[in-house]
Amino acid sequence: MKKAIVIGAGFSGLAAAAHLAKDGAEVTILEKNPQIGGRARMFEEKGFRFDMGPSWYWMPDVFENFFNQFGKTTSNFYELERLTPSYKVHFKDETVDIPSSVPELKSLFESYEKGAAKKLEKFLKESKYKYDISMTDLVYKPGKSLTEFIGWRVFKGFFNLNLFSSFRKYTTRYFKHPKILQLLEFPILFLGATAETTPALYSMMNYADMQLGTWYPHGGMSKIVDAFESIVQEQGVKIITDAEVQNVIIKGKSITEVITTQGNFKAEVVINSSDYHFFEQNILPENKRLYSQKYWDSRKLAPSSLIFYLGVDKKIDGLTHHNLFFDADFPLHAKEIYDTPQWPSNPLFYVCSPSKTDSSVAPEGMENIFILIPVATGLEDNENIREKYLDLVLERLESKTGCSIKEHILYKRTFAHRDFVKDYNSFKGNAYGLANTLLQTAILKPKLRNSKLTNLFNAGQLTVPGPGVPPAIISGKIAANEALKLLNT
Repeated sequence: MKKAIVIGAGFSGLAAAAHLAKDGAEVTILEKNPQIGGRARMFEEKGFRFDMGPSWYWMPDVFENFFNQFGKTTSNFYELERLTPSYKVHFKDETVDIPSSVPELKSLFESYEKGAAKKLEKFLKESKYKYDISMTDLVYKPGKSLTEFIGWRVFKGFFNLNLFSSFRKYTTRYFKHPKILQLLEFPILFLGATAETTPALYSMMNYADMQLGTWYPHGGMSKIVDAFESIVQEQGVKIITDAEVQNVIIKGKSITEVITTQGNFKAEVVINSSDYHFFEQNILPENKRLYSQKYWDSRKLAPSSLIFYLGVDKKIDGLTHHNLFFDADFPLHAKEIYDTPQWPSNPLFYVCSPSKTDSSVAPEGMENIFILIPVATGLEDNENIREKYLDLVLERLESKTGCSIKEHILYKRTFAHRDFVKDYNSFKGNAYGLANTLLQTAILKPKLRNSKLTNLFNAGQLTVPGPGVPPAIISGKIAANEALKLLNT
């Protein structure tokens, strides 16, 4: 049986390990932290259970497809609930529940802009087309060359994919009202880049949001990690935690051994799903690196995040499960993330309160609160800055909800740049990987395979297909498929 090592036990690593083992490889996962899940880890304090990272369950078809490949469905592991409303948006002058049904959504758009209901219908039809083409012909490709994308469906629909049009230019062809534009652009700001630099192809995420829906796995996002763990264990994968990779032994053009704090592990193939930049620049010798530090410094990164985990000893009216606070200057915050990197002067932020849906994540009568501010990467991060922004967002949160919160906090934990670096070796403390710009899409992302080491493959948010939980799952499958071609030769 051929030995495979997977570095990192986030979603991409777990997915890669499952597919490798299913095809007969002897797989060992090496995880630096004491707990698996990567950014999707969880922790419990004072009766509260907090998901540490991902909180949006979009693209349910990707999760279902993964489990189906192992003879399972999501229902074997957790109960899914579609959220209604999908989320709440706090604008400067009003608070709006974003409906989960398209007819209600069309009515909302029409209330802002005459004719917008009909335009939304066409917009979503085009977004669905992009989503379908992307999921069948684009995102599951390893990004080795343009020839991967030469197919009749892609060729026929090339111009309809709007690869060379910006997201902003595309959306303003349909809508003019600033609130509609903010609703369409928020996934771009929080996960990628500005609407001016993101290809309009990513309007497929509006289809994922508005038609496929926003879901919640009861018990929290960590239930997905538990499900993946069950799958890999069923496939015979060995998981070793507290196993930080320190070095590799290379013979010729192959890694033969991975050296960790828990010992040495032989390998015929290695999939690195930990931070691509860190592994390449700190573990590999210079002559085996595919990219220089100069290359990495030239990459445009998606945001980092300042996160607050709060346990509150009362219920907070005015919140739903997902809440977006757009009561500040949207373009200015985007500029302070991407163009003039600095701590935001008056940030937009996101609040997740899973206890609104799931009583198991907080003691009875209390609230589980997760607050996230998207911020630029590479910033100075200290406790004074964190406290300043906690005060700022709590003041706005209290103002919008009409509830006192600060004096009711039973538990508080913060997480930002230096924690991303410490826990995940994250490049410049980024939270989401590379920004989704045209020059960092598909074959223009860092390569999945290291051409200087024939048995090293990469997975995760810094390579194809990109940031987010569903893309991470897909990335693991792509890396495993490529590695299996080598193992099976």
